[in-house]
Amino acid sequence: MNAAAAVAMVAAGQPLVVSSFLEWRAVARELLVHDVAPELVTWNQVGVLDADLFSGAPDSAPSVDNVPAGLTPTKPAPHIPRALMDMLQSAACCRVPDRWAFLYRVIWRWQHGEHDVQSPADADGARLHAMVKAVRREEHDMHAYIRFRERPIEAGPPQFAAWFEPRHDVLPQVAEHFKHRMGGVTWMIGTPEASVMWDGASLHHTGPLMSSAADLDDAGEALWLTYYRSIFNPARVNAQLMQSHIPSRFWKNLPEGAIVPAMVSNAELGARSTGQAQAVGRKSGATIPIAPADAQPERQQPSKLDECRRCDLWQYATQAVGGEGPKKAQIMLVGEQPGDQEDLAGKAFIGPAGKLLDRVFEAAGLERREIYLTNAVKHFKWEPRGKRRLHKTPAQREVEACHYWLDKELASVKPKVIVALGATALKSVIGNGNAKLGESLGKAIRHEDRWVVTVYHPSYILRVPDEEAKHQAFKVMVDGLKLAQSLLERPPEEPPA
Repeated sequence: MNAAAAVAMVAAGQPLVVSSFLEWRAVARELLVHDVAPELVTWNQVGVLDADLFSGAPDSAPSVDNVPAGLTPTKPAPHIPRALMDMLQSAACCRVPDRWAFLYRVIWRWQHGEHDVQSPADADGARLHAMVKAVRREEHDMHAYIRFRERPIEAGPPQFAAWFEPRHDVLPQVAEHFKHRMGGVTWMIGTPEASVMWDGASLHHTGPLMSSAADLDDAGEALWLTYYRSIFNPARVNAQLMQSHIPSRFWKNLPEGAIVPAMVSNAELGARSTGQAQAVGRKSGATIPIAPADAQPERQQPSKLDECRRCDLWQYATQAVGGEGPKKAQIMLVGEQPGDQEDLAGKAFIGPAGKLLDRVFEAAGLERREIYLTNAVKHFKWEPRGKRRLHKTPAQREVEACHYWLDKELASVKPKVIVALGATALKSVIGNGNAKLGESLGKAIRHEDRWVVTVYHPSYILRVPDEEAKHQAFKVMVDGLKLAQSLLERPPEEPPA
């Protein structure tokens, strides 16, 4: 419409019909110069007026020459800050019925010194900010959810076409975005109200050219849907989360929107429980470079040996068997684990191995009551063999789990010399699961602040069938205990003879 005739139309009581922000700005400028109050102006949007009862009536807008006398300019040309003008231009894209009237009220208030109209604390300012936010949100959604579909080459340009149903008039801004993003590739975006086409050099805006997404034919859509089905994991489907990421109104225009409801329904009907298992089974997996023990959370440790659940051996043992002997013994003997009789009685070294150990003490000139006796593992590990419980060597993880109790004993007794009976005891005492019995047997090694002497376990002597081997093993034990006695008086820095 002619901006110069706007004042005359207001004076004649006719509505002002505008179709764009630029047209509204020119009309509003003319009204402000003539100081026309907002309540005197009736604004209509193009299309709204066309659809009313008088849409077929002839144009009766007065000409500039018909402006009534007295409506002469009374105000200087308005000066609007750039920030406010940008907000007005953005808010003009918001599809609310009174957008032109509202924008004129805002600019009229500003022109009359009410600058708080730009603030969110003002009622009109709050609505202005909300309209701008809604428009920017729609621009973002259109950037994110629009889907271009490739057209056959023989159909000619544009090469790609898309359909979208925006809530606000954001097509011009979005077209500028895709103009820079897609370079020289030709494309077209259709909406119910307008269309825009990019020919690789300039944008062409026109009216609606399509009626829905069904007007688009994409030969590659079947391939895309096949790919989408292959990556869809029913075990991890979360319909509520999917709707929060992509609002429902966008799904109908997405190619995958046609198959998602069926896949979600199948997941609810049972595919959820089997989909992931099959997918995981086909994968080789990856090695996680961390020991399971290091991944365990910190837990409160048991204060009593009977309460220990650090491994599973407690489930099959009668009871835990702790160490016994003088509280400040200078020599501590560490065995492997309690035997059958020790498990039943709750005392260490009272079975056949214990009796053999007494003979070793006697041969070495030691008194049992002077020695602290304990085991690396406090529960009896066994396996059934008929009605008998046969000894079974504890696993390294069980030795490590029980080391907690051996550390407490070492901290309490503070022995000067530890005699390790066998490989399991040696590994636990020096904290090395790779320690070899043959490399340490009969020798004294310095570990932390004490001596460690390694000898055979008495049960080894009981199992060896050869008498000569028995005698030799017995001698190793006796010599080891004698070496342990000699180390008591030896300074830590002096190596053993």
